[in-house]
Amino acid sequence: MWLEYFEQYLDRVFPRFLSEKPWNYKDDLCMVGAEDLYCATGSESWREPVRRNASFLMDDAGRVANWVPGEHNIDKVSFGKSMRILRDVTGEARWAEGVERAYRILADYPRTVTGNFWHKDIYPDQVWLDGLYMGMPFYAACLTENGEDNWDDILDQFTSAHKLLWDEQLGLYRHANDCSRKMEWADPVTGQSPVVWLRAEGWFLMALADTYEIAKDRTPRAGELCPLLKNALDRLLPYQVADTGMFLQVVDRADLTGNYSETSGSAMVAYALMKGARLGMLPPEYGEKGSRVLDGIRDTYLKKGEQGWELHGICASAGLGPGPDNRTDRTGTPEYYLSEKQMVDNQHGAAACMMAVSEQLRRA
Repeated sequence: MWLEYFEQYLDRVFPRFLSEKPWNYKDDLCMVGAEDLYCATGSESWREPVRRNASFLMDDAGRVANWVPGEHNIDKVSFGKSMRILRDVTGEARWAEGVERAYRILADYPRTVTGNFWHKDIYPDQVWLDGLYMGMPFYAACLTENGEDNWDDILDQFTSAHKLLWDEQLGLYRHANDCSRKMEWADPVTGQSPVVWLRAEGWFLMALADTYEIAKDRTPRAGELCPLLKNALDRLLPYQVADTGMFLQVVDRADLTGNYSETSGSAMVAYALMKGARLGMLPPEYGEKGSRVLDGIRDTYLKKGEQGWELHGICASAGLGPGPDNRTDRTGTPEYYLSEKQMVDNQHGAAACMMAVSEQLRRA
């Protein structure tokens, strides 16, 4: 069922999205998902969509879609993940150069007073959980490939992000922190945003697992990521929804009308549980917990439509502050997160499920 859906998705749905909007980080997630399926199955068929859609990211002249010279945007650093995959799949020099260009963006990337990369130029002095996934695994892979020893910077940023975003009373991570305390959504004392958004938690959990995989044989400090992952999951699992086995869009507010089991974040949790168990970050039984979350997504939201399989229950997008569209509704309240549209087959959900299914296949 899952593999049939992914074949259909990568053949028809993903290219359609790419033709409609410029390349974005959620497209990188699809490339990573396809590569993970290749690694889990050994079938070259999963790499065909990677080759086929490369021109949407970079043209033959080396122009990268949606890159703006001088812009600092951690989401766009994430393009380097796709470029690394394409470098390894095609052997073409332009993709190797693209990886280096993405890495060079980090060389003078602005930081908050805590030493963390800030999220974007339009979100100065802000640390979002999303950004840890966009930047840290890519940064770690570049250190490895270049033989550089800057692991303390990566581990320090994880440690700092935990301090900035962890809510001990809830046992959950808030979506973002404004270190300047200027944004209306920021708590004047802590700087934290008010809501625990599931996909933000998912981004962070995946960042921990993916970075550990790269760093574990290269720095003794990689072990610091293991208790962060286990503690986060131990505190998150009690919020699991009984009837779906998933987690809610606003994780800790089951009392809210309209709150729903959300696909992308739940798939990210499933991925982190299974990968963390496979890597030895978590006890082996956590892998089974992750597999059950993924099965809950399948049973709840993978549905057969007139054109084939469809994946439902995916939050299309969410953020804080006006953003590039000067929106006035992104206030950070629970009601805001529930007002964002759900989108069938959205890349966040489909790709996160590819990644989680890849981990499930490795368990077989």
